[in-house]
Amino acid sequence: MGKQEILLETGTNEFEMLEFFIDEATTKEGDPERGFFGMNVAKVVEVIESPNLETRDYAVNPSFLGTIPLRDQVLPVIDLSVWLGIKRKKHDHENIVVTQFSNTIQGFLVSGVVEIHRLTWKELIPPGKFIRHMNTKSIIGMVDLGNYFIQLLDLEHIVSDLNPRLAEETWKTSVVSSKSHKALVADDSPTIRKMLEKNLTAANFQTIIVDNGEEAYRYLLDLKEQASAENKGIKEYLDIVISDIEMPLLDGFTLTRNIKEDPALQKLPVILYSSIITDELRHKGESVKADFQVAKPDMNKMAETAIELIEKYQN
Repeated sequence: MGKQEILLETGTNEFEMLEFFIDEATTKEGDPERGFFGMNVAKVVEVIESPNLETRDYAVNPSFLGTIPLRDQVLPVIDLSVWLGIKRKKHDHENIVVTQFSNTIQGFLVSGVVEIHRLTWKELIPPGKFIRHMNTKSIIGMVDLGNYFIQLLDLEHIVSDLNPRLAEETWKTSVVSSKSHKALVADDSPTIRKMLEKNLTAANFQTIIVDNGEEAYRYLLDLKEQASAENKGIKEYLDIVISDIEMPLLDGFTLTRNIKEDPALQKLPVILYSSIITDELRHKGESVKADFQVAKPDMNKMAETAIELIEKYQN
């Protein structure tokens, strides 16, 4: 299964999800318990058959299965079941989902692949108490298919957890603004929200942190109403919007389009960031008039970029 061209119109709050499953070994006789998961198709390169890898005794992390050759590349493979704390029932024929994001390529071993679903971010149930009390922080949200749920995985969290030194380097910044600025930040990941708040605060920003694009848009509409009542411009209350792209309820593309199509809000600079921002997909952010796009490996440039955009809009 190779990667297909994604024919989704940007700013419609839609995404495509690859559904796959992991079979859990049980002590009972009969069929294994099957857990259903998903990942954003924008990160999937292809699906290949697993060459029946086994965990290496010397592996730094027990979920790392080693590497396999993939054409002209060496592909590191991660056993998702181990990382998720699931005792996988092994089958003769299993799949590796090859992914590419954050300037890295890696494969995830799964029991099997089901199909691709076209969904809206509105259909994604945000992480609530149930998900947050599970033994993993890697769930973006859940999709209700009627007779079962699919858990959409945060692959970036998994990769950064396996390589914490890389994640730490990603967030370093030495820039400090001479003036205090106010930024609205939207991200569904508690880890990323905390890191962004720390990064921007160190650069002399005041931050308003929200969980998703819908919450960010509601905040902006309330701010617009306040500005109108007080006969002021929106820039007197807020300097910049910084948003992730993949979020439940309302994605970053749609949030940006809503901002740029609103005469009262469109003067706010918007920075979009995501692991799916690549040279091939950068046109999506441009089509909704995002002022700048940051790939997640370059998050250490966030504060500097935000300051430059704010100064540009002031001139």
